Amino acid sequence: MYCPDEIERILISEDEIKAKVAEMGRVLTEEYKDKNPLFICVLKGSVVFFADLMREMHCPLEINFLKASSYGSSTVSAGTVKLDVGAGIEFEGRHVVIVEDILDTARTLYSLKNDLITRNPASLKIVTLLDKPSRRVVKGFTADYTGFAIDDLFVVGYGLDYDERFRNLPYVGTLKPEVYS
Repeated sequence: MYCPDEIERILISEDEIKAKVAEMGRVLTEEYKDKNPLFICVLKGSVVFFADLMREMHCPLEINFLKASSYGSSTVSAGTVKLDVGAGIEFEGRHVVIVEDILDTARTLYSLKNDLITRNPASLKIVTLLDKPSRRVVKGFTADYTGFAIDDLFVVGYGLDYDERFRNLPYVGTLKPEVYS
């Protein structure tokens, strides 16, 4: 298995991720089978999860992408959120599903959700692969669908990065502290 020297340990294996994404796909297919939902991928970290999840969806759906960031080159959220929702995406009356890689402080998803609610979707749900509830700054904020709850660890792989590296790992792992210190 591909395991760079900078990885301290594998937290969630490739097989565990595949099984969870397939399960989430079944649940979402059932919920949206007659609704032609609009799935929104939050770039860049969610791309891998998003691609695998939509392949597990067995109903009509549309996709689009948006940028939201709060980290930059750090392991800690900067506290300010930059959103680029993009022009030409029609949300009004649509069943919108935001697909995110990780729910951490919730600043990004809180800002995004509030922005999209003003665009009058028929419904708005959040799907996240990972959830770090111990890091929540926006109290009470949760995803509608969560793959794995994890401890307060800085994780990489399966789309998640540190300074644009490690996104291509097929698993979620922790970095050795010397990599980011």
